[in-house]
Amino acid sequence: MVQATNFAENKSLEKFNRESRCMAELTGEVKHELIFLLVVNISVSITAFLGNTLILVALQKESSLHPPSKLLYRNLAITDLCVGVIAEPVYVAYFMSVLSDKWDICFYANLLSFFTCYVFSAVSLFTLAVISVDRLLALLLGLRYRQVVTLKRTLVTLIVGWILSIVGILTYLWDPNVTSWCIKLGLSVCLVTSFVCYVKIFVILRHNQIQVLDHFPQRQQNQPVPLNIARYRKAVSAALWVQMTLVVSYLPFLITEALKHQRGMPLSLYHAREFTGTLVLLNSSLNPLLYCWKIREVRQAVKDTMRELLCSLPN
Repeated sequence: MVQATNFAENKSLEKFNRESRCMAELTGEVKHELIFLLVVNISVSITAFLGNTLILVALQKESSLHPPSKLLYRNLAITDLCVGVIAEPVYVAYFMSVLSDKWDICFYANLLSFFTCYVFSAVSLFTLAVISVDRLLALLLGLRYRQVVTLKRTLVTLIVGWILSIVGILTYLWDPNVTSWCIKLGLSVCLVTSFVCYVKIFVILRHNQIQVLDHFPQRQQNQPVPLNIARYRKAVSAALWVQMTLVVSYLPFLITEALKHQRGMPLSLYHAREFTGTLVLLNSSLNPLLYCWKIREVRQAVKDTMRELLCSLPN
């Protein structure tokens, strides 16, 4: 195991060093799997960079989305872009250091990967929770929504999310137990907030639908849903798809982390941990596809951007 001599006085980093994945007895028997994961993560880094850059350009051109809502999706895309240009290269550096037996580099790459991945993951979870609250407020406030949910308030909320995420993970340098509680608390608050908001949304929509059926049964059966309600449902569906994709991507990793704290790091768990860690980062490449699939305005803006890029290429 690597010896982090420069941090010998820091007990938190000593603990991180003892629990590090930079051990020849762990990595020596899975070289082929690590090479495969190295290639996969290089590919994910490229696709996350290209996909989220395209989404950011498209969102810049899109004018029909409500500015605070557009800011929320832009923040998600920025977070995913940071995964592609920061977290993924660091993770790739970790794999390369393991494959070349550079244990000093491995320790620092592993440490930096730990900090960057948790910060960007925390910001993504926080942003998705804010999106769920935003969708609920749009339903509850009606015409007052644009007065209450302003661009300035949304921006301040996102800045607070970034600060809390960074401060929360930096507590590891003081006490890893504090960081563990910060992660558990943040994860619980974000997921419970999103769950409660979406349940409330579906209950309200179902209640309104029943009321319409009671008052206008024939009209409801023969005519389509009003345009504003249909558009709102699509917006909620898009946010919910992004939320569920993130949960599905993160759940296997969280399970392996829980098992690691209970059983240590046997070879089989190390193997699973690296695959599930790659799945977490893959989420940043999947989100641009979800935006294009579920948000019509973004899909059209992406098409226009791609058309402009192709037309600007020399013949």
